[in-house]
Amino acid sequence: MRRLGLPLLLALPALSLAVAGLFHPHHLTYDTSWRWYTLHLPGLLAFPLVGVALASLVRLRTDSLAWAIRLTAYVYATLYTALDVVSGIAAGYVTHELGPGVARPESVSLLFRIGTPLGEVGSWALLATCALLALDQIRRHGAVGAVALVLLPGAWLVHVDHIFSPRGVLGMLLIAAGTAAVAAVEATRRKSSG
Repeated sequence: MRRLGLPLLLALPALSLAVAGLFHPHHLTYDTSWRWYTLHLPGLLAFPLVGVALASLVRLRTDSLAWAIRLTAYVYATLYTALDVVSGIAAGYVTHELGPGVARPESVSLLFRIGTPLGEVGSWALLATCALLALDQIRRHGAVGAVALVLLPGAWLVHVDHIFSPRGVLGMLLIAAGTAAVAAVEATRRKSSG
């Protein structure tokens, strides 16, 4: 069980976002605004932890590929969290405070014009992180490292559908599974070589 501890811990941020995605409204209206707002509050903690989990898969390494993985994970964590704050927390809160029956003002649309491009760059960084991790794992571990390939469709689904159900939820589940699988391969390899 102890060998599964770290892989499960590293999968937890993406897994929690997959669960949150089951409840995430597809559209922001007054009726959905409070749920929109409250779901994005814990996202403020969970989205960057996905990046931390991915970066931790290359911990203690100093090679250039490990640093590229850390850098892209950092860009994802920073910019996708900005999306969460602006288009999630702020837009949800303002929409709720406007009250029922009020048409969306331009100011709320402006929040999405800020958050959406930040999230776009962040999700491309997530894809880059996952591609680099897959390359790294296959290069270092051969066929066993190919478990990292599951990260790629996961990151793509998040890129195209955020955490919206069903595709975004599946994306986060694949990221959780891929993160746990890579951590398990690393732990097994470290144990067998040490």
